[in-house]
Amino acid sequence: MEAIKKKMQMLKLDKENAIDRAEQAETDKKAAEDKCKQLEEELIDLQKKMKQTEDELDKFSEGLKDAQEKLELSEKKAADVSKKYHQQERTDPLQFLFHQLLHVGFLYI
Repeated sequence: MEAIKKKMQMLKLDKENAIDRAEQAETDKKAAEDKCKQLEEELIDLQKKMKQTEDELDKFSEGLKDAQEKLELSEKKAADVSKKYHQQERTDPLQFLFHQLLHVGFLYI
């Protein structure tokens, strides 16, 4: 009889320990779920920021491309004008000087 009482007390103690472990596991599970939810929210925020940054990069890349195209066009025009003036200067220096004076405002027609 004494052995049965001792066995019953051991089983009761095992049951209480199992309940404590189950409660601790539930608490740990809840903490893990909360941390997971927090990390998911942070991930969503970071994805939004990354999307905004990518959009800004696209915008600035497009602006840079446009500026480079305008620069190339301006450089080509400047080279064409320079070539034209050098050719004109060699063919008719007086006419070149006349156009230069008109251009800067020293002569009026």
